[in-house]
Amino acid sequence: MASFDLVVVGAGIVGLAHALAGARRGLRVAVLERDARPSSASVRNFGFVTVSGQDGGATRRRALRSREVWLEVARDAGIELHQRGAVVVARRSAALAVLEEFAHGDMGTGCELWDAAATRERLPRVNTHVLGALWSPHELRMEARDALPQIVRWLGERLGVVFAWDTMALGVDGPRVHHAAGTLEADAVVLAPGAAIATFAPALARRVNARHCKLQMMRLAPPGFRLPGVVMTDLSLLRYEGFAAQPSAARLRLELAHECERELAGGVHLIVAQGGDGSLVVGDSHHYADVPDPFASSEVDDLILGELRALFGLPAPQVLERWLGYYPVADVRPVLSESLAARVRLVSVTSGTGMSTAFAIGEETIAELFG
Repeated sequence: MASFDLVVVGAGIVGLAHALAGARRGLRVAVLERDARPSSASVRNFGFVTVSGQDGGATRRRALRSREVWLEVARDAGIELHQRGAVVVARRSAALAVLEEFAHGDMGTGCELWDAAATRERLPRVNTHVLGALWSPHELRMEARDALPQIVRWLGERLGVVFAWDTMALGVDGPRVHHAAGTLEADAVVLAPGAAIATFAPALARRVNARHCKLQMMRLAPPGFRLPGVVMTDLSLLRYEGFAAQPSAARLRLELAHECERELAGGVHLIVAQGGDGSLVVGDSHHYADVPDPFASSEVDDLILGELRALFGLPAPQVLERWLGYYPVADVRPVLSESLAARVRLVSVTSGTGMSTAFAIGEETIAELFG
């Protein structure tokens, strides 16, 4: 029977973060993954490491630490960072008030407020009616579908992490992990199942009301200009708790409820990220269900593209790809970290912030398990 200090079940970003934290402590680490490669939430997102706008306290602290680790991992694993920084554009006076309050608070450290003229100068093709923007230098953006395999390769080649692909974990019995091909013995086990919490802990999944959030996303043909950073707009200010907590967000919420009823009903807000080839990744939406709904709505795609057209003077975009993403949500947020047995921990990021916070969460978990 093979033996390791740490066995991680799941090779999404949360699982890889725990594998990295363990390997950096000199532990012998194995990762079991049911699929042939990372293919779920961690490769279907924007690859957007977000700091500004995160909820204050633990989430922001984790995002800042995870950003540091991402920079180290990107350097050592050869991951290209396509964008640094984010621009949050205000199209309404209430949105501008939120940005001003945020910039002048503690979480606005390092950020800049741009007036309308500066926004039009620095953001190509932006519509003339924008009122201003917040520039945040903290964000990072890579192609998630490329970054995850590069992290896997680096962990295996440089840090000695052992990966078992196409290997379904069937259960955990104390220090033993039973899987489709046998059994592994471990000093500690971390289950990182994403939304599949019920697979390992059905009672826990029921208790925390675990469910799925579905996102719709698209890749558009290169528009012929470069963005200075990832772009967000007014609707995003209600999705990010650090912005939504500002006093003036109440007025913005009322305005958007009147003007954007369909967008709010579909959880639509605009994020525009740009790849190294110039293509734009745009999204997204939020629909919640007990099971992962496989069906995409053309109406939701149209709402996302409508927000894009309201921001940029673009012709009808050529859509190169469409896809669905999923992440877990639960009544326990922003992260579910539950001890299932002695030295067996289930960890699932339940707030859609896995790319932004997982590296810090992994360090916290490994420190708790190994002292």
